[in-house]
Amino acid sequence: QVQLVESGGGLVQAGGSLRLSCAASGSIFGIGAMGWYRQAPGKQRELVAVITRGGSTNYGDSVKGRFTISRDNAKNTVYLQMNSLKPEDTGVYYCNGLVLGDNYWGQGTQVTVSS
Repeated sequence: QVQLVESGGGLVQAGGSLRLSCAASGSIFGIGAMGWYRQAPGKQRELVAVITRGGSTNYGDSVKGRFTISRDNAKNTVYLQMNSLKPEDTGVYYCNGLVLGDNYWGQGTQVTVSS
């Protein structure tokens, strides 16, 4: 069993910042890439950012230059620093982890950006 638990969501004004965390636990030996996806109401889930175990990163076009993903392999935790937030960043943010070829998801954390 693999568990991913997100924290750090909330309500923030446009232009503000939030930091999300996701801690992985359970049968996660050798956990590989970890990342963040988001889903706005009525829209499909989309990539926000992903980071490999070695630290290589990839970002969705809409968040480049504003969001930063990082991870602490010793703590099996991935972070998402979100700056200059916009109302269109509103949605449920899901943590994702790849373990032995299988994708696992957290329960999601709500991020709401008010204008």
